[in-house]
Amino acid sequence: MSAAVEIVSFGYLHAEPPTAHLTIDLRHHFRDPHVRPELRYMTADDEPVRTAVLSTPGITDLVEATATAVAAFASGPSAGVVTVADGCAGGRHRAPTFARALAERLRASGHSVTVSHRDLDKPVVQR
Repeated sequence: MSAAVEIVSFGYLHAEPPTAHLTIDLRHHFRDPHVRPELRYMTADDEPVRTAVLSTPGITDLVEATATAVAAFASGPSAGVVTVADGCAGGRHRAPTFARALAERLRASGHSVTVSHRDLDKPVVQR
């Protein structure tokens, strides 16, 4: 069953997570491109960041699992818009890359998807 899906990427270091049906925390299990100096000031708008994130073991499996969860929410008797929030530390690398990959996967399944990136354009968090 197709559904309207809203995906919001964010950074935990900027503010509380947005309200969502599913919140995916990418901070602890997936490599952070921020630790590589050549990627630190790039964002998910840059191919090297997307490549680094999407080549991390487990990310594509998580995209698939999240798409399956969205389909489960959409099949419920009170189905409406399904909101997915996915966060990383700063919201510039992992979360927006994941959000875009999930959106692509969901659109391929016939879902109507909107994507927003709450923290993509915020300054790099110095840590």
